[in-house]
Formats: sequence, C-alpha cells, structure tokens
Amino acid sequence: MIALVIANVALASGPLFVREADVGPVAAGFWRIALATPVFLAIAVMMGDKPVSGARGLWGVLAIAGVAFAADLSSWHVGILHTTLANSTLFGNSATLIFPIYGFVAARMWPTRLQGLALLLAAIGAALLLGRSASLSADNLTGDLLCMLAGVLYAVYFVFMARARERLSPITALALSSLATIPPLLILALAMGETVMPGNWTPVVVLAIVSQLIGQGCMIYALGHLSPLVIGLALLIQPVVAAALGWAIYDERLATADIIGAILVAVALVLVRSSEVASADKEPKSA
Repeated sequence: MIALVIANVALASGPLFVREADVGPVAAGFWRIALATPVFLAIAVMMGDKPVSGARGLWGVLAIAGVAFAADLSSWHVGILHTTLANSTLFGNSATLIFPIYGFVAARMWPTRLQGLALLLAAIGAALLLGRSASLSADNLTGDLLCMLAGVLYAVYFVFMARARERLSPITALALSSLATIPPLLILALAMGETVMPGNWTPVVVLAIVSQLIGQGCMIYALGHLSPLVIGLALLIQPVVAAALGWAIYDERLATADIIGAILVAVALVLVRSSEVASADKEPKSA
C-alpha cells in the first residue's frame, strides 16, 4: 500500500517537471526514459534476469510497445502545456477505461451493466471537462484532446505489453520497451525543432527519478501484490495531487463543472476496476 501511494503521488507530480523543464515537452519525455532505462536494465540483471536472451522472439512486440509509449508520452507532454494539471492527469489515465473497450471488441461481447455504467459516467464526465476547457480557450481544449489521445495510445501500449509480460518479468519488460521508446522520442523532438539539450538538468533528472524510477517502479511492485480494485481506487490520488499542485503553483482553480466531471470520471475508474474483480471471481478455478 505504501508503494502504491508513493507511485500515484510521484506520477501525479510528473507534469509539474515537464512544465518546469527548459527543453521541449517531447524532449522532456526523451530524457525521462533515457535516464531511467539503464537503471531498470541494471535492476533486471541484478534480479537474475537475462533481458536479451529472454526477449528472443519478442523484439517486434517490444518495438511496437516502445513506439506506442513514445507516441503516448509525446501527446501527453505536449497536452500538459496546454491544459490544467488536473485534466492532464485525468485524461492521461483514460487508458484504464479504454483498455476494457478493446477487450469487448476483441472478445466480441457487450460490456456488463457495471462496465456500461462506468463508460457512461466517464463519457458524461469527460464531456463536462471538455466543455469547461472549451469555454476557457481553444488552447485548453486542444490540451485535453491531446491528453485523451495519450490515453488511447497508452491502451495500445498495454495491449502489446500484456503479450510481453507472458514471458518476461515486469522490470525486464519495462526496461526493454523503454529501450525501444528512446529513439522515436529523440527523432520526434528533433523533427519538431525542440530544444533537446537542457540548460538546467534538474527538472529532467527529477522527472526521470520521480515519474519513471519511483512512480513506475513502485507501481510495478504494487501491481504484483494488490487487487485491481485497490489499484483502481488508488488512481484517484493522482487527480487530487495534480489539482492541488495546479492550484498552489499555477493558480488553476476548479469550477463546479470541473469538479463534477472529475468525480464522474473517478467513479468510472473505480467501477471498471470493480467489474474486473467481479469477472475474475466468476471464472472457474482450476484444481
């Protein structure tokens, strides 16, 4: 539980350092991954894994996962600069809702009533948040949409990482997919004409440590020890922390529509996790 709370607080703090970095948003993503990946690889080796030989036959899957994660980070980091910290965090986590939709399509089945209710609440909440952003400025709406796109791309990343996780440990899978994420992020940052080399290294180093090493590392650890419902409930920490940071540092005050929309999306996240637990309980247990 301690690891889970630390993970969510760390991940919610990430957008702050993206804003504070003196490099472009995509370049910030590049440094986040490039600085953390060697550490994850070293941890995987120290744990007794053999990343290169263990990934034989999975390099295509890992490469696609890496490109999807690069696209996710690029879209999210650009979106962070154009909307509130609270909205960027909520929409960035929308993969939790989008991934089950992929499951419905792949299995050719309708969602359960609970899942359907979750998706409906999420749609209403998102509409309120988007409407509020549109009333503020077109720039805010663009930021929201980019963060929503990031959620879709993160769901694609989930799909391919699920395949990699069938044979690889969590740390090794994360390390190798991160390795595949680095080149596309650098190429895209250069293609967009961003400043890549930091004048002040502190924000990008802290971003790598807080978001990638502490945030992702603690989340991977927690995923192996806690139920999906607990993980889902803990996700609610992120928008609260992000909203508090946005209010304290950037004076990003939430209107009534923002609060209601955020609550609806948060409830949807919990309902989706609850439905996963219910489905798992109904599955026949092998002897």
